[in-house]
Amino acid sequence: MLTRRHFVMTTTALFSAPIAAWAQDEDAEATVETPAETTEAEAAAPTPPRPTSNPANWDRCDAQITPAGYDPATSNPWGLAPRFLPRRVEANPGLTPGDLHVDAVARYLYHIEAGGTAMRYGVAIARGNLYEPGVYTVGRKAKWPIWTPTAAMIKRDPHLYKQHENGMSGGPRNPLGSRAFYLYEGNRDTLLRIHGSPSPGSIGGRASSGCVRMVMAHINDLYPQVYKGATAHLHPPERITAAS
Repeated sequence: MLTRRHFVMTTTALFSAPIAAWAQDEDAEATVETPAETTEAEAAAPTPPRPTSNPANWDRCDAQITPAGYDPATSNPWGLAPRFLPRRVEANPGLTPGDLHVDAVARYLYHIEAGGTAMRYGVAIARGNLYEPGVYTVGRKAKWPIWTPTAAMIKRDPHLYKQHENGMSGGPRNPLGSRAFYLYEGNRDTLLRIHGSPSPGSIGGRASSGCVRMVMAHINDLYPQVYKGATAHLHPPERITAAS
C-alpha cells in the first residue's frame, strides 16, 4: 500500500496544465460468499433468477447513456464542473505509458500515454476511510458488468444493499455502470473497481463504498485504451509534501 514514505510531492504535481485539443468478463463490484448453512424457510424459498449481462443489449445500453452529438471535451449534460471533463494534459517525465493514476485530492484519473501526455478524467472516490490507496493491477475488464454487494456492504448499509444480495444484472441502473476495471493484488481480487456510475452528480466528491467512479460515457472512451495487466496507482487522499 502507498504510504507517506512513498511520496514527496502532491499527485497533482505529476501533471502540467492542459494542452490544446484531443490530438467478458462478467463479475461484480464484489462477490458475496454463499452461506454454509440455510434455514428450512430459505431452502424452501424459490431461487431468484441469476443476474445476467446480455451482449446483445450492450450497444443499445451504450446509446442510452451517450449524449446526442457527444464530444468528450465539451458535452456536459451532467452539469459537471468544467475541470472534470476529459482533457489531454502533459505528464511529467518518468511515468509509464499505459498506467492509471488516481489523484484522490483533485479527484482526477490520469491515463498515461506515449509521448509525454495523459488523458485526464474527473472521478469520485470512496467516502470516509473506505478509500484504499495502493498500487494495483487491472486483473479483469468488463462491459456492462453484473454487480453484487459485498457482505461488508450489506452489513454496513442493509437498507441499501440487502435487496441486491443475489446480484444485479448489467444495465444503466447497475452501480458498476457501463464498464469496469477490476483491481487485483497479485492473483487476489481486492473487490476494488474503477467503474462507470449511474450517479454522475457524485463526480468530484467522496461517495462510493471503496471504488473509483467515472461518468459512463467517459469510461467507455477510456476502456479500449486500458489493457489487462495495466498498473493502477491510487494515490493517498491528502497532500504529501515531505517524507515522514
